[in-house]
Amino acid sequence: MNEILSMLYLWLKSAHVIFVIFWMAGLFMMPRFFVYHQETTVGSEEDSKWIEREAKLRKIILNPALIITWVLGLALAYNIGAFSQGWFHAKLLIVLLLSGYHGWMMGYVKKLARGERTLTDKKLRLVNEVPGIAAAVIVILVIVKPF
Repeated sequence: MNEILSMLYLWLKSAHVIFVIFWMAGLFMMPRFFVYHQETTVGSEEDSKWIEREAKLRKIILNPALIITWVLGLALAYNIGAFSQGWFHAKLLIVLLLSGYHGWMMGYVKKLARGERTLTDKKLRLVNEVPGIAAAVIVILVIVKPF
C-alpha cells in the first residue's frame, strides 16, 4: 500500500488541492446564497429557486468535495508520516473545525428550506469570512510547518 501511495503521491496531492479548491469555492458561495435567499418571501417562486440552487451546490460540489478532500488528505498524511508532526495536528484541527462549519451550513440550508430565517444578513456576511481565515491558516501550516 505504501509503495502504491508513494508512486501516486504527486497525483494524489494534485487531486487533493483541486478538491480543496472545489470545497472552498462552495464554502464561499453558500453563505452568499443564504444572504440572497433570506431576502425572498417564504413560499415564493424565488424562494423555491434558492432552495433548488442550494441543494445543487450541496449535492454536486460541497459534499463530494468534502469527502474526497478528507480521503485524499488522510492518504497523503499517512504516506508522509504526518500524524507525528505538530503542524499536521494543527491543520487537522482547523480542517475538523471547517468540516463542522460545513455541517452547520448544511443545517442552515434545511432551516431556510423550512422558511426559518434565524440569522441577519450582517451575521451571514461575517460567517462568510470563516473559510478564508481557515484557508490562510492551513496554507501557512502546510508550507511553513512552524512546529
